[in-house]
Amino acid sequence: MDTTELLKRVRRIEIKTKGLSQQIFAGEYHSAFKGKGMAFSEVREYQYGDDIRNIDWNVTARFNHPYVKIYEEERELTVMLLIDVSGSREFASQDRLKKNLITELAAVLSFSAISNNDKTGAILFSDKVEKFIPPKKGRQHILRIIRELINFEPENRGTNIHEALEYLINAIKKRSTAFLISDMLDSNYEDALKICCRKHDLIALRVFDQREVELPNIGLIRMKDAETGKLKWIDSSDKKIRSIYNENWQRRNKETDEILNKHGIDYACLATHLDYVKPLMQLFKKRA
Repeated sequence: MDTTELLKRVRRIEIKTKGLSQQIFAGEYHSAFKGKGMAFSEVREYQYGDDIRNIDWNVTARFNHPYVKIYEEERELTVMLLIDVSGSREFASQDRLKKNLITELAAVLSFSAISNNDKTGAILFSDKVEKFIPPKKGRQHILRIIRELINFEPENRGTNIHEALEYLINAIKKRSTAFLISDMLDSNYEDALKICCRKHDLIALRVFDQREVELPNIGLIRMKDAETGKLKWIDSSDKKIRSIYNENWQRRNKETDEILNKHGIDYACLATHLDYVKPLMQLFKKRA
């Protein structure tokens, strides 16, 4: 993609997602993702109804009148985006690739973060960590992340969620709010997930396409595994094959749900053919 077209796409995504983050998600994001704790702000004279546990006895003794300590929430967070850039993100059966949905989700979360003065960073992963973008603030930094997601070509096409989670644990020492944005077409990541969600506030955004759930009845078709490159002919007119296809999806889906629920990880499922605003809002409200 040439530079002019890249900048146009970045600008289109910025206009759409920045508007959403400001008009819809800003308040919900602030409520859903808390700061680091409460920090001392100032002292003032005691007023009826104040918690007596907040009385500052040193100041009270000095002025011979009760004073209380006032605390404010330490708002600033570090938000990390763990973004799946494996081959399966290129799949689409309608008008939007999983890759494009992932990019929009990352942009919405990033603009919501900077509107709350939070830092944002990204880990782009396939079956290895492809790129690490350290957390920073500001619009230019967010636009850099969007540019990377639009134009990035990974070296590998597989998926290794364990590797990405382990990298996050080692790279970000302080507690962060981490969004795992992936189709979750992987296995053997539960141990890393368990460790990661103890150290970080981990949220999963699972992206899928409807044709990964149900196979259409369109006769003999050639299917390609986007991650391995393997080709296979499938007779989609066979009802039994379509049933097995759907059962395999439901099984994988159930296994992923069970792992996330087991470790208390909040998550949302987002389809390429549907609007992502409603499920994101539901996720934010649930956390708030």
